Amino acid sequence: MITLRFKQNLLLQSIRQAYGSGFKAPLVVAPCGFGKTVLFSAMAESAEKRGCRVLIICHRIELVDQIVATLAEFGVIPEIIAAGYTRSAGRERASNRTVAVASVQTLVRRIDSYAPPTLIIIDECHHAVSPTWAGIIRKFPNAKIMGVSASPMRLDGRGLGTMFDKLIVGPSVKELTADGLLAPARIFAPPTVDTSGLHVRMGDFKTEEADALLDTPAITGSALSHYRQHANGLPALVFCTSVAHAHHVAEQFRKDDISAIALDGGTDKDLRRMALADFKRGAIKVITQCEIATEGWDLPGVHCGIFLRPTQSLGLWIQMTGRCSRLSPGKTHAILLDHTGNCQRLGMPDEDREWTLEGDSDKRKKKPAPGIRVCPKCFAASPARATQCVECGTAFEVKPRQQVEEKEGELVELTAEQIAKKRERREQGRAQTLDQLRQIARIKGYNESWAQHVWEGRQAKMRKKA
Repeated sequence: MITLRFKQNLLLQSIRQAYGSGFKAPLVVAPCGFGKTVLFSAMAESAEKRGCRVLIICHRIELVDQIVATLAEFGVIPEIIAAGYTRSAGRERASNRTVAVASVQTLVRRIDSYAPPTLIIIDECHHAVSPTWAGIIRKFPNAKIMGVSASPMRLDGRGLGTMFDKLIVGPSVKELTADGLLAPARIFAPPTVDTSGLHVRMGDFKTEEADALLDTPAITGSALSHYRQHANGLPALVFCTSVAHAHHVAEQFRKDDISAIALDGGTDKDLRRMALADFKRGAIKVITQCEIATEGWDLPGVHCGIFLRPTQSLGLWIQMTGRCSRLSPGKTHAILLDHTGNCQRLGMPDEDREWTLEGDSDKRKKKPAPGIRVCPKCFAASPARATQCVECGTAFEVKPRQQVEEKEGELVELTAEQIAKKRERREQGRAQTLDQLRQIARIKGYNESWAQHVWEGRQAKMRKKA
């Protein structure tokens, strides 16, 4: 039986307080590796004991397996609604189960035969406003909702407030790292590729352009050499731009006598499970993949992340780096090899973020990139305020501030009359209404027509600008 940690218990209390205050759909934010699956599994166990029906929804078979395994730690045997499953996680028929774990793709096809739940838990809930997920939620209008995510934001800028009514933010990456619950990251950003020529579609780089840029023997060779330099022999996860790219990278690693396998959404689920088992026991050193290990995968043994996929999505960057942050035996830190400039565009993985349910209404507005400094010698990424490299100690060049051009001139003494006129103009400028101008006229003893004259002059200027 798993015992919740102190901060998990605090978050659980906040969730219960939200429901007690009348909120129906809180969204819980916590970093990758915090134990969100453990948290909602504890909630499912408690709800089951009270006779409530709980539906847990996710979007990948690996997540189904992980949730089922965690529920088992709490003594809960769920019904499984996913392709290839016909029974509960134990030997019993699933018909009497009050907790269910469902893949969204299968659930949407069986939704009419599923009894209404009391509580719906949505894993990786930033997907929840998409039509498929939203349709499932609308099917059960009386159920309470809870969403969990490490990155509650969408690339299309849509807010999550249409689905959730309360934001509950847990501890930050920095807090969990300081508590010894996440592995600190060492980040290297070698200038492998120049992404400045890539075009953007729907908020992120065009996949076909990124693939053409990254899927080359030269780029893969650079990634391989940096892996040998910084993480030689350590278990690594490679993020690729396409399925073909993932297979090409795995092949080049194997040619260099590094055991590697490429996985994608089309890989048979049993083969995927076998590959993950081999990775965990060390028979496979490198997994290359596209799109299947960006969210939710619980792989504590990943010591190194190799980023050959450029992105403009902060959410995706957080999810990718989060795959490498979990603790495991012998792992003192995570090594992140960012070959595509993601950290320069999106910032360090442990930066504090401000989350909102509102979304970004104007995706065209470019937010300034968080500052980092990349060492010119070892390519390690350091915070913007660092004066020397966090890895090799190289002192960063301090550029002098731009000097104001000096010109000769004479200081002119101002008379009391000139100073008084400047003050009057400032007062006049602060007056925003005709009544305020009339009040100034009364105090100063001006003619009654002065205020009207100034006001009409302002209105004429505004009409010209319009």
